[in-house]
Amino acid sequence: MEFDVPLKTIFAITLALLVTGCAGRQPQEILGSAMVTASVADISGNHSIFIATTRKHASDPGKVFDGERSATLNYARVNVTVPKIHEVGQIERRKRGKSDDPSKYFMASEAIGYDTAPEFSAALNADIAARGGRVMVFVHGYNTSFDAAVYRLTQIAHDSGYPGTPVLFSWASGGSTTSYVYDKESASAARDQLEVTLRLLAQSGARRIDIVAHSMGTWVTMETLRQLAITGDRDLSGKLGDVVLASPDIDVDVFKSQMRRYGKPDKPFILLLSDDDRALRLSGIIAGSRPRVGDYKNAADLADYGVTVVDLSKAKGMDTFNHNKFADNPTMVKMLGQRLREDDGFASDRDVTDRINQLSRQIQAGLL
Repeated sequence: MEFDVPLKTIFAITLALLVTGCAGRQPQEILGSAMVTASVADISGNHSIFIATTRKHASDPGKVFDGERSATLNYARVNVTVPKIHEVGQIERRKRGKSDDPSKYFMASEAIGYDTAPEFSAALNADIAARGGRVMVFVHGYNTSFDAAVYRLTQIAHDSGYPGTPVLFSWASGGSTTSYVYDKESASAARDQLEVTLRLLAQSGARRIDIVAHSMGTWVTMETLRQLAITGDRDLSGKLGDVVLASPDIDVDVFKSQMRRYGKPDKPFILLLSDDDRALRLSGIIAGSRPRVGDYKNAADLADYGVTVVDLSKAKGMDTFNHNKFADNPTMVKMLGQRLREDDGFASDRDVTDRINQLSRQIQAGLL
């Protein structure tokens, strides 16, 4: 049987598989073996990142978790230091062959595993109580290795000044540019486990749970929120705070269907999109030239579903594909942190909308 596929379509899809991604680096050891001693003055921050993951434990203990799928959730905590020379929006990574120097690079100083959910919960509950009852869950996107996901959440927590406990939900991404289909299926397999994680957090003593999801991670998040709505507990018994959907890699019609099933949120979801997101443009080609939410040009259409749309099209991105503006644009990540810090409680829809609309106007005016 022969298929008449235009050469330009084959080229576009091949190009997409070769270059599209959220992290764009080969997986590395997160725990080094030759750590250089750094003084306290060389360190800008020390962050404890709690982890719930559908990844398997790596055979190389330095990598902690790999890209293979686990049938059950695994739990851990990784402590990461940020160097004094850190620039907002950047992740200073050690290059291969260089020493593990905390004065120059993001460095994981320790990884602690938890054998059971109760052990993980006990450690998590203590941290949440010490930080005032706030939790931020980060759900990463496609082509993201475990080390890249940990460092990205560390950078977001550090640059935004988030006061609560950072929790990484890391699904089993293959961490390679050719793993798009594998990643999509891994994301599907992770929906129930993200629901388990959110319910665990809701029972942990947290008074507020914020979610920041990126790219393909927004699809996992929306599917999980849809499942919660079906059970009649869409806001985690009133504990669900901000839901930030950054560069969503979701078909527009699918997103509308998810929002209809979830219902108009009591508190608007924050949707960050950009019509110059080249990664999502390529993802749309793979999907048969279907528009993705993250580069959708009709923002007003999406706003009707109970989301506050922030158009980042005029904001500067640091990566080639303009896919990580929510985190690597220095002003944007600071303002995101300000948004989360100021709304320490449950502001009215009007208050939330006014602040986010002001942010959007600043971007369109070229102030970011």
